[in-house]
Amino acid sequence: MTVTTTSYIFGIVSALLALGVVVELLRRRQLRERHAIWWLIAGTLALIVGVFPSTLEWAASLIGIEVPLNLVFFVSIAVLFLVCLQHSAELTRLEAKTRTLAERVALQDLRLRQLEHPADDEIE
Repeated sequence: MTVTTTSYIFGIVSALLALGVVVELLRRRQLRERHAIWWLIAGTLALIVGVFPSTLEWAASLIGIEVPLNLVFFVSIAVLFLVCLQHSAELTRLEAKTRTLAERVALQDLRLRQLEHPADDEIE
């Protein structure tokens, strides 16, 4: 497999661009730190592999993976899995909070109606 200078530059620029986007989203407060951590890890790993391509071959041989590109796919899938898992946990917490808030609002609404129209409760 021949790797050209263009592919090295493309890999480095792509990693820097990904890191730049994550940092900018953090700076604008459109992304929270706990959500950005996996993207920062992935971008940093991509940058290391882009700058030092032999690192990928070394890591693949260390783990026992014959084709280094398979390690890239595995790590990418693992990072995406962890991001999905993190978002699922966050969604579960938010659903529980939303349910609790909806119940509290319903109870407050009932109390308010009882205070505004106490005679209606006696008729029912």
